[in-house]
This record gives sequence, C-alpha cells and structure tokens, in this order.
Amino acid sequence: MLVRVLVVVALASVLLAAHEAERTKVTLTLAADGRFDLEVANDPMWLLLRLETFAGGSVPANLTPAQRDARLTQLTTVFADRIVLFVDAHEVRATTVDYRPPPDTSSTALAAFRLTGTMPRDATRLRWLYGLVGDKYPLEIRKPDGTSTIEWIDGTNWSDVIDLSRTFTRPTRLEIVRQYLWLGYTHILPKGLDHILFVLGLFLLSPRIRTLLLQVTAFTIAHSITLGLSMYGIVSLPSRVVEPLIAFSIAYVAIENLVTRELKPWRIALVFMFGLLHGLGFAGVLRELGLPRNEFLTALLTFNLGVEFGQLSVIAAAALAVGAFMMKPWYRRAIVIPASCAIAAIGVYWTVTRLL
Repeated sequence: MLVRVLVVVALASVLLAAHEAERTKVTLTLAADGRFDLEVANDPMWLLLRLETFAGGSVPANLTPAQRDARLTQLTTVFADRIVLFVDAHEVRATTVDYRPPPDTSSTALAAFRLTGTMPRDATRLRWLYGLVGDKYPLEIRKPDGTSTIEWIDGTNWSDVIDLSRTFTRPTRLEIVRQYLWLGYTHILPKGLDHILFVLGLFLLSPRIRTLLLQVTAFTIAHSITLGLSMYGIVSLPSRVVEPLIAFSIAYVAIENLVTRELKPWRIALVFMFGLLHGLGFAGVLRELGLPRNEFLTALLTFNLGVEFGQLSVIAAAALAVGAFMMKPWYRRAIVIPASCAIAAIGVYWTVTRLL
C-alpha cells in the first residue's frame, strides 16, 4: 500500500513540480475616501494553469518565467472576473487591474494581481468571493484608521458577512493558538509533500522504535532552532539555496536506506543538519503568512507545535499502513527498498529542477 501511494505521489510531483498548489494571500486596504486597493498573491504557475482553463487556452511546455508573466499580464481581465466584492448588497467592480511578477526567481516567490476601485464611504457590510482557490486562505482587511483584521475564507465559498463598521480588535491568544496550530499542521498535511517524504525516509530506515525516535528528535530540535532564529531575523538563507538542499536531504535519506539498515552516528548528525534546512523552509512559509506583533512568540510556538503534530500524523499513518509487516523477513525487500527508491527518485528530480 505504501509503495503504491508513493508511486502516485511520484507522478503527481512531476506534474506539480513540487509546488504547494495554493499559497494564497489576500489584502484589502480601504481608504477614507472610499478607494480600495486589493492585492491577491498566488504561485504564478498555479495562477496561469487555473486562468488558462477559464480563458480556453493551455499552458505550453518549457515556459520561461518571462513568457509566463507576459501571459499572466494578458489574463488580467480573466482574473478580475474571478473576484467578486459585494458591498451593502451591491457588486463593486475594480477600475484597474495590474499583474505584478514575483520579486525574484525562487520557486516560492508569489506573484500578485492588484485591483483598485471605489466603494461607498459609509460601507458597512462586505461579502467576498475568490473563484480560484480550494484551500482556506487569509483575507486581511485594513481600515483607514490603521486597524486590521484577518478573515479565513473557505476556498471557493462566499465569505460570511464582514461588518466594516465595527472596530477591528486584535484576536485573543486562544484564537491565535487555534489559528497557527492549524496553519502548522496543514503545512505538513496535506501541503508539505517534501517534508512528508523526508519523514517517511526516516521512518523506513529501521523498524526499531529507538532508531525512529532518535532521528525524529534530532530533526525536531534542529528545525525548531532555525525556525525560531529565522523568524527573529538572526539566521537567513535565500530560498534558491534552501529549496534544492531540502530536496537533496530527501534523496539522501532515501538512498541511505538502500545501503544500510542500521542507524549510524553520522545519520543522526546529517538528519540534524537537514532539520536546520527544513526549519528555514518552515520560516519562509511563516513569513508569508505573517505573525501578529502582539502575540509573536505564541504564534511561532503554536505553528511549530502544529508542524510536530503533522509529522507525528505522517508517522502514525505509515505505521498503520505497514506496521503489521515490519517484522516480516520480506519487509525490507518488498516495502523499504521500493518505497525508498520512489522517494529517492522524487528527491533527485526536485533537486535538479530546483537547481535549474
């Protein structure tokens, strides 16, 4: 079963090129005179794939970033049609729509569409719809008085009615705990395919609990260190360096599973080093989401805790899938080696594509 799942994952990874399909961030800024500025950020290739389906076109193979951005610039009106702002039961349309390419060439950089327009100054009720996204995503609303709030929107569903006349208050500590715990968990399941494969690589080395526990502990401590240091601005590496190394870490642990079944001291040291890299990857995602200034540490800790719960869920699922066979004489030949080969192939593929 595990091998079959990994084969499907391998095929999907080629199609998705290791991107998280939906990394959506929406910011609506309101001015005192009724003007609004709406910025919707997504992965650019994901945007192009979705918008071409509505435009009736297709995405050619081997598209360069410049060609991708040129085509997205042509699709601004198609994108605008997927946005609906209802203010006091009347639709408000944007008067200008512009496309903004990613600020750099890393595969995690987001592109954005910027829409501007005018709504009534005394607007009190807002409903929002974004007809491209399947996952939950944050809609941040900034009022002229400097206050803001974040509403979590459930995919392609309409938002609840948002009261624009109320005074926006800061979320409570409990609300932040729930929110960032969920964000950390979902970054692993279902979005963190690279982290899932790394954890599975650790799981497959040996059926011994002690072997798994030592590796997971080293990995957890390491990524917690760099996640915290990075969010406090002490440590930083560009994503163009971090991403290929994360992919390489996946390939390495899987390939090592093929040549040994014992936990060597250097494996723990390498897992710790790879954990430092994965922590930088988590920090990149968390920076995109943002952390509340008044509860920075609470959000950081609960996000990390959510990541841990996600990793434990991956291990629990793997144990349920193959736990009954782990002591069988054929377990390594029939499960560990084929599954490790699949993970190694994905890791090598991602390493090459991220480098190029």
